Amino acid sequence: MVSQKELVESLIHKYERYVAPFTFIGGFLIDTILLRRIDLWFDHLILLGYLLIAGFSIVALNAYEAGRIRFRHFESIAPLLPVIMQFVFGGLFSFFLIFYTKSGTVSASWLFLLVLITIFLGNERFRKRYERLVFQLSIYFIVLFSYSIFAVPLIIRKMGAGIFVISGAVSLVLIGAFIFALSLLLSKQVRESFCALLISIGGIFLVFNILYFTNIIPPIPLAIKEIGVYHSVRRFSSDTYEVRYEKALWFMPFETTSHTYHWKKGEAVYVYSAVFAPAKLNIPILHRWARFDEKQQKWIELESIKFSIYGGRDGGYRGYSYKTVVEPGKWRVDVITERGQVLGRQSFSIVEVDSDPSLETTLY
Repeated sequence: MVSQKELVESLIHKYERYVAPFTFIGGFLIDTILLRRIDLWFDHLILLGYLLIAGFSIVALNAYEAGRIRFRHFESIAPLLPVIMQFVFGGLFSFFLIFYTKSGTVSASWLFLLVLITIFLGNERFRKRYERLVFQLSIYFIVLFSYSIFAVPLIIRKMGAGIFVISGAVSLVLIGAFIFALSLLLSKQVRESFCALLISIGGIFLVFNILYFTNIIPPIPLAIKEIGVYHSVRRFSSDTYEVRYEKALWFMPFETTSHTYHWKKGEAVYVYSAVFAPAKLNIPILHRWARFDEKQQKWIELESIKFSIYGGRDGGYRGYSYKTVVEPGKWRVDVITERGQVLGRQSFSIVEVDSDPSLETTLY
């Protein structure tokens, strides 16, 4: 007679090609539906649940393989643990991909986003690797560090290099405590893997720090909600701005304003942005204006205009800057933190005209 364990293993082997897409799509859909804002406790409870399930799966799988779990019916569950681990890690990385993408520009953060995308897409092929302790703990440390990067600023209500260092220390303490607890149950396995774990976790920690201090990691938990170039921006009421702009072309459905700015001499050029910050997190941001020099073939930074944003508004804290001394050519305005991390970028070309262009008027 076929045992429950053999039956489960045969089913997993038979339908393995369907398991990977299910974990990939299922985790992403759950995150998209359930996760709304990075500063909501409900969202963090989901993430903490993912982390606890992943930690339990690591302990249970390795304890079972070492013969430390002898429950009669556990044998039928054990083959599912790598699948559960894969699903949970897939859900975590899809969350990080969603929120880290919102928090920076692809041009500035492409390397870090590429790492997340690679792990996220590669997750469907990692089921066999999820049976190896070093791989399990390395992935677990990546998700702990990725989570700490935005959880610690939410708790402390500050951002900056010092807060990132604290986030890294917290993630090291958490993974260290987890490995120590695991060693009490599985001393031989942890001891045999210790050197490989030290190299792997140390390497991951070093890479995260290099990516952060070279401004490649996006400035999460901040996120750009709106950015555009306008012909006028004025405060219409205490909670409303009136803006006038040239509408983006039909083949740019995700853009509001045109990338070509028809300018008359003497007219000011405005850039308006809305940046989301979690509640009670107040931080300065800057609009950094730059013009492309055709002779030198490089961007020349002209001016950085600083103002503070206040967290908690769903649509983001709104602000704008403008320049009255401009000339035709290529321009861009970066929305950045004080450390130079890029939240958003508006690129546009100024073309001099004699007549007024057709403008739209909107309230924000």
